[in-house]
Amino acid sequence: MKTTYLTILLIFISIFISCQNENNRGYKVKVGDKLPELSLTMLNGDEWTNKDFENKVVVIQFTGSWCGVCKREMPHLEKRVWQKFKNEDFVLIGIDIKDTKEKAEAFVKSTGVTYPIAHDPQASVFSQFTLDGAGVTRNIVVNKKGEIVFLTRLFEEKEFENMITEIKKLI
Repeated sequence: MKTTYLTILLIFISIFISCQNENNRGYKVKVGDKLPELSLTMLNGDEWTNKDFENKVVVIQFTGSWCGVCKREMPHLEKRVWQKFKNEDFVLIGIDIKDTKEKAEAFVKSTGVTYPIAHDPQASVFSQFTLDGAGVTRNIVVNKKGEIVFLTRLFEEKEFENMITEIKKLI
């Protein structure tokens, strides 16, 4: 019996390690890739696609109400990114995954963010960018040509500052 549990544990660990390592950090996409075709349902009911991002610098942020790191990062995105660049050719879009619409709306209200938020309850958009089993708290920076230029994972101050520097260069 203990051997079975150990075997299952080892399989789980090996899947996690192969899914997310230092090279891919759990991403399917990489810097230089074109932004995948997106169809997003916003919390306000609007539908957005890649056409809404044409000739704009875009930051796509994946989040969820159950994610502690996301809760810590979102005020920084609001103040240091959205408020700073929202009047430029720029859009920051949050994509709430694995929540009901009601839970996502309550979560956004509790964080106080004002940037647009899409609802991805099945994480289907998230899966276009990440490997199976990958964790949330991710930002994807896309240039005005629709190319991915920067990828973050978790919320680490140095990487966050590097992301802001990249956004400034692109705008």
